[in-house]
Parts: sequence; C-alpha cells; structure tokens
Amino acid sequence: MFENLEQLIKTIRERKNSPLDKSYTNKLLNDKSLSVAKVKEEIGELIESVEKNSNKIHEAADVLYHLMVYLEANKIKIEDVMIELKKRQK
Repeated sequence: MFENLEQLIKTIRERKNSPLDKSYTNKLLNDKSLSVAKVKEEIGELIESVEKNSNKIHEAADVLYHLMVYLEANKIKIEDVMIELKKRQK
C-alpha cells in the first residue's frame, strides 16, 4: 500500500539530484518560499474540505505531496521522521 509513497519520495529525490526542465517538483525544490506557501495553502484546503465533507482524499494527497517536497528541499529525510515517530510509540 505504501509503494506509492515510496515512489513519490524516490521521484522527488531524483528531481532534486537530476533536475528536469519545467518540472513542478523542481520549481518547488528550488523556491523555498513557494514551497512553504503551497504547504500552507494545501493544509488550509484540506481543513476546508474536511469541514465541508468533500474532496478530502484529493486534498490530503496534495498535502502529502507538498509536505514531502518541502521536507526534501530542507534536507529533512522522511526516514528520520519515521525513526522519530517510532521512538514515540508506547
């Protein structure tokens, strides 16, 4: 089930290491203020969609994508986040 998330992480890292012209992911990776703005925007849209009970899955996917790009752009590895979450399990 999480293969899609792993593939997304792989793709983001590939774009970071080998940029493609006109890649939206590259644009976000290279413009941190845009990346921050998109994370904030997408979280707001997710909250609104949950409150209205519409389009929740689409908006949640947008949040995950933009958050993953933001983390990678700021040298925060998802693997380290997962280790931190594991430490918090009781």
